[in-house]
Amino acid sequence: MSNAELGALNADILRNLGIVAENEGALRRVAKYLHRVVREMTADPTEMTKEEFFRRIDEAKKEPAEAMLPGEDLTSFLRRQGYDL
Repeated sequence: MSNAELGALNADILRNLGIVAENEGALRRVAKYLHRVVREMTADPTEMTKEEFFRRIDEAKKEPAEAMLPGEDLTSFLRRQGYDL
């Protein structure tokens, strides 16, 4: 977006906020929406709760272990996993 377009958009938003500011109910709705937008912008997609973290660990423990067989070299292990080496 160019500087001119950004300036026009900012002016439009401020003009509309001036209109909305006269209505308390509408102003509350806009404030609630802005909080949601800011929260989405600052949310960390890797963040998780303690419960979710431990749930994921428990799920990983239930998955079959993909381990190297005794005496198996890395190349053979990777081929067994489906890698074309």
